[in-house]
Amino acid sequence: MKIAVIHDYADAFRRTRAYPKLKGHEVVVHTDAYTDPARVVEQVAGCDALVLTQQRVSLTRPVIERLPQLKFISQTGGNVYHLDVAACTEHGIAIAAPSRGAGDSKNPYSTTAELAWGLILASLRHIPFEVERLKQGHWQSTAGTRLYGRTLGIYAFGHIGAAAARVGRAFGMKVVCWGREGSTARAKAEGFEVAPSREAFFENADIVSLHLLGGKETRGIVTAADLARMKPSALLVNTSRAPIIAEGALVAALEKGRPGFAAIDVYESEPVVGAAHPLLKMKNVVCTPHLGYCEQESYESIYGGAVTRLVAWLEGKPVDVINPEVLARKR
Repeated sequence: MKIAVIHDYADAFRRTRAYPKLKGHEVVVHTDAYTDPARVVEQVAGCDALVLTQQRVSLTRPVIERLPQLKFISQTGGNVYHLDVAACTEHGIAIAAPSRGAGDSKNPYSTTAELAWGLILASLRHIPFEVERLKQGHWQSTAGTRLYGRTLGIYAFGHIGAAAARVGRAFGMKVVCWGREGSTARAKAEGFEVAPSREAFFENADIVSLHLLGGKETRGIVTAADLARMKPSALLVNTSRAPIIAEGALVAALEKGRPGFAAIDVYESEPVVGAAHPLLKMKNVVCTPHLGYCEQESYESIYGGAVTRLVAWLEGKPVDVINPEVLARKR
C-alpha cells in the first residue's frame, strides 16, 4: 500500500511513535509548504491512502478528480471544511476524522496558550528585536513593559482561553473576560472578572488575547470599531483564526495606532510563503507561522490518531468514517 503524508512542515511524522506502525507499506512524507493545489496532485498521485496534517491544504473537487487511485483519507483534526466531502464520496474515497473536540479536555494546559504567552512576552519585552541586535554587535536599546498590574483581556473562556487566563493571574495581572454567556459563566465560576460591556473590554485591556473558534458564527466578530477602542499602548494577540477579525481591519488599525501592537500566529490564507503578508512588514507586529499546536507531543497525538484510523481501514475494520456510504457501497 502506498501512503502519502503531506504538509508535515516540521518533518515530525517520522519521529512519532505511530510511524513504525506502518512498516511494510510504502510511506512518502512531504514537508514543503505551498498553496498551489496542483502540488497536491503531484505528491499524492499513485497513492492509495493519504494522511493530512490538520487543515493545511484544501482538497477540492478538481484535485480529487485527478487522484483516481486514492481510496482513503485520514484527517488529523476534527475540522473537515477543507475537504470536498461530496466529491470524495462520489469518487469512492472514505474520510476518517476524529470528532471535533476529541482529546483530553480535562488537561488544564494548552500548547496554544503557551504560544500565546510566548508571543506576549516576545512583544512586550522586544525579544526578537533585541536578539537580532545583539547578534549584530549592539547592546540593549529598548525598554519593555511589565505584566504585573496590567489588564489582560481574554476573549472566549474555553479550554485555551482559560489556560491563558490562569497564567495571567499567576503573573499578577488583572484578568477580565468577554464572550458568550456560557464563556463568561465559566470565567466567573473560576473567579475571573467579566467586563461590564464589550466596549469596556476593548477600551480597558492592555493586552487582548483572542481564543475563539473559527467558523461562520465568529467570522469578523472582532470589528474595526472594537480595535479602534483599544489603547495606543495595547497589544492584540491572535493565536486562534485570522478570519475572526474583520477582513483588513487589523492592518488598518495598526497603521492608525490603535492598538499599538499585535502578535499574530494565524493568517487568512496559509501557508504564508515569500513573506507575502502585510503584517510581516510592520515593525509593531511579532509574527509566527501558525505554531500554536506545533510541538512534538501534540504531533504524537494527532498523527497517532490518524495512523490508528488508517490501520483500522487497512485491516478492514474502519472507524470514525464521516462518509460511511462509501463503505456501504463496497459491501
